[in-house]
Amino acid sequence: MHAGAVTSTPWQRLPAELAPAMRPRLPAVIRAVATAVTEATPAFAGVAEQKFRSDAWTAVEVALHHFLDLVGTPHPALPPRVREVFVALGAAEAREQRGPEALLAALRIASRLLLRHLGEVLAELRPLDVETLVDCADAVSGYVDELAAASTDGFAQQVREQSGDGDRLRRQLADLLLAGGAPAEVVALAATRVGWPELDTVVPVVLALGHARDVRFRFGADGLVVERGRDAVVLLRAGPRTSRSALAATLGGRAASVGPALPWPQVPQAVRLAELTATAAPPTADVRFADDHLTALAVQGQPDALAVLTVRRLAPFESLRPAGREELLRTLHSWLRHWGARTAVSAELFVHPQTVSYRMKRLRELLGDELTDPDRRFELLLVLAARSRP
Repeated sequence: MHAGAVTSTPWQRLPAELAPAMRPRLPAVIRAVATAVTEATPAFAGVAEQKFRSDAWTAVEVALHHFLDLVGTPHPALPPRVREVFVALGAAEAREQRGPEALLAALRIASRLLLRHLGEVLAELRPLDVETLVDCADAVSGYVDELAAASTDGFAQQVREQSGDGDRLRRQLADLLLAGGAPAEVVALAATRVGWPELDTVVPVVLALGHARDVRFRFGADGLVVERGRDAVVLLRAGPRTSRSALAATLGGRAASVGPALPWPQVPQAVRLAELTATAAPPTADVRFADDHLTALAVQGQPDALAVLTVRRLAPFESLRPAGREELLRTLHSWLRHWGARTAVSAELFVHPQTVSYRMKRLRELLGDELTDPDRRFELLLVLAARSRP
């Protein structure tokens, strides 16, 4: 057969005596190739696991033994038993998150070494000519191409499997958060499985179903996307990407509604507030934030909005001792209702006016400018009025 003829089995053009002449040298060739691919490939050089070394050695051994079995035959490159070795090798690379390029680089190194050893053996058997060298190159490159295809298939299969498994685990965590009430240890385990080892605060986003795929791509591992039929909910880990400015930039033009950032056990309430904001805010393509509507929703009798406001407005008092905290909150409530009239506050609380002044000094230290901001004063009054109701 002419050396230039195209064939899917180029190894059949190799001289039949090559295989028996090569087999005595095979252990040394296997050792040289296995060492080279594990040390000369940067992604593999730092891998010290014994199993990896063993798998690499086995793959080289299987590949070279089978190549010699093909010499002088029209058999296809990879029977199932050989192909599975390299499919498994590619899958292992995906599991170790090393990418296919490292394995392909190793195969290129192996092909060069194999071609060199074949040339040396052929030179001992007969005078070498260009046609024989071309046949060797075709046979080795064709065979290694098949090995690369098998390993790439294994890599792709594993990526698809991991992606499906990852989607399942992410949906499981999202369902736990959306349903609420799950034990902390169950949620922590589910969060760890999707790469959220320190789940704390979550920011929900409600948006049209048609934007779910794009948002899933934009937030990647930082977001859990749940399609609900009429819309989609995205649960985001709180961080730099969930700041108001960042969300406005990322979600702009999608008519998204962003709920308040709350601890993960309160995700159902945060989602509910995002939904209410979507209906309460004027129709617009801009991003709507529940934080801008908490007061209006609380006035309308929405307990979740009032609960969020209560936590936020009374946060400065959390570090105080209970008795002192109650005294200050009663004083603040009276002061707000009486528009800062010290005498009226003193009379209502049955304390000396100087005591009122002392407590107000302490309140100003705790609240700062909030006592002069009309919106904050109203929110404080709203929260304290609700808190004082029996």
